[in-house]
Amino acid sequence: MKKSFFVVLLGLIICITAPSSLFSQTTFNESEFYYINTPLDSIYIHRTGYILLYRQGINLAWTHIPFEWLSDPAGKADMISIPSGKTWPSFTTYYRNGEFSHVRIYVRRERGHNSWRVVPLTQDLETFFINIRKVELE
Repeated sequence: MKKSFFVVLLGLIICITAPSSLFSQTTFNESEFYYINTPLDSIYIHRTGYILLYRQGINLAWTHIPFEWLSDPAGKADMISIPSGKTWPSFTTYYRNGEFSHVRIYVRRERGHNSWRVVPLTQDLETFFINIRKVELE
């Protein structure tokens, strides 16, 4: 009786510890990409690109997205339409090995939505769109 109890107990211990030791040897590779998702306060349309206004703590910050980034299929930016509803516009900035890779901007289709704004033509902001190579979050 003691011998059979000991064999059953040993079998249970082996069954419980064997799978955990198999899984502990599995290593997972970390991705070279990481992202930062940021809700948008406003999207300003300018003749040379978009100005994304977002909150950084209690302050407002902005970044610039030139139209050239959106025109190339393998460009640095994608603009994705989100349907009507409770979803608020946002943008996701992707980094590869710590360096800027690309940005995805999720916007409402309706240009009458509260998030869309237009920069007056009298404002000269073209200097902000010269030589932009990455999205810099403040």
